[in-house]
Amino acid sequence: MEKENDLCEIHRIHPDRIEMAKLHEIDDVTSQHLAEIFKVLGDATRIKLLALLSANEMCVCDIADALGMGQSAISHQLRVLRTARLVKFRKEGKEAWYSLDDDHVVRLMHQGLDHVMHG
Repeated sequence: MEKENDLCEIHRIHPDRIEMAKLHEIDDVTSQHLAEIFKVLGDATRIKLLALLSANEMCVCDIADALGMGQSAISHQLRVLRTARLVKFRKEGKEAWYSLDDDHVVRLMHQGLDHVMHG
């Protein structure tokens, strides 16, 4: 139910409410893709890994050391994050260097953290 103050005199949604209106228009395919992203983000290890990569590009061995985990476990998590297009990598010799895919990932992390800290 729309509140009266959400509508202007000619009964249109205010500009600051347009983003919310678009959420109501998500199709089935898009909602499934979004749900998959949230599933991937629903793992504390992956969140910590993304937080590390938000500061620096890192190789698997450095990530494993920072998180106190084995390299094979980190490689598995990175594969999941790559499939979800949350991280990318570049090869330098035999080593792969990982970074966040783009600034959307950082914004998503900040928004989630803001929500957690707000509550």
